[in-house]
Amino acid sequence: MRNKKIYMAGCGGMLGEAFYKVFFDDYNLRCSDISPNETWLTRLDFRNINEYFEDVNNFKPNYLFHVGAHTDLEYCETHIEDAYATNTESVKNAVYISNKLNIPLIFISTAGIFDGEKEFYDEYDLPKPICHYAKSKYEAELFVKNNSKKYLICRAGWMMGGGPKKDKKFIQKIIAQIKSNQKELFIVNDKTGTPTYTHDFANNLKLLIKKEVFGLFNMVCSGSVKRSEVAKELLKILKVENKVKIIEVNSDFWKKDYFAPRPESECLINKKLDSLSMNIMRDWKVCLKEYIVNYYHDYLI
Repeated sequence: MRNKKIYMAGCGGMLGEAFYKVFFDDYNLRCSDISPNETWLTRLDFRNINEYFEDVNNFKPNYLFHVGAHTDLEYCETHIEDAYATNTESVKNAVYISNKLNIPLIFISTAGIFDGEKEFYDEYDLPKPICHYAKSKYEAELFVKNNSKKYLICRAGWMMGGGPKKDKKFIQKIIAQIKSNQKELFIVNDKTGTPTYTHDFANNLKLLIKKEVFGLFNMVCSGSVKRSEVAKELLKILKVENKVKIIEVNSDFWKKDYFAPRPESECLINKKLDSLSMNIMRDWKVCLKEYIVNYYHDYLI
């Protein structure tokens, strides 16, 4: 398969790192990002359609992966124009390019596009985004579905991966607090979601591409949990559950820091993957342990 080529745009984050590692052995890759932080990354601002088209066209890929986005909800609430330019308008560029080159577009979406009023969501539920991050992602999703010749949209849940260098999400924030010798962690207990290990996500996406399966798919690890449950499991893996105390709080406790509206439930069901017998996403606890062992082994006692 090394003769097949994939262009990956916006590949400098935690998911891009997993994509690079999972796809590298079998595909010829060109990976770009607006802020290259690896030797295998070149610089590209995919909001610039001319620059984007030229770089992809010169590489002549078989697939275009549009990976990057602003995923910080508070940033998107306070930088609305930039949020939509990065999360929506750049995707329109990707649709144009993939259609022009007659190649499939792979777009990464999010569980955050739902309003959280249901306990679980499958691919047939209607999204109702409640914050600008979610709205910008859902607008992009709709544009891909309505305008792409051939597309694969994969929705992720609470992402974990990348390690200390690239993880800007929940796991790294908790580990940073533990490392700074905090003995009490205030963790919310009124939001539920489905964790998604970047490597499982990349491997399941690779399977879909190998089988040439396209369309819209939820792609999350099995198990729905609260943030406090994830934190408790993390302490067990790190073997500090008797040294660090978790104090469960509701979301209002962190409202000053995390003021963007968030759904009460972001739990997805991989209904379409299951129906095709192509769901290789593992249990979230298994993935969390593997993630910590592979990326945070220095923290393990």
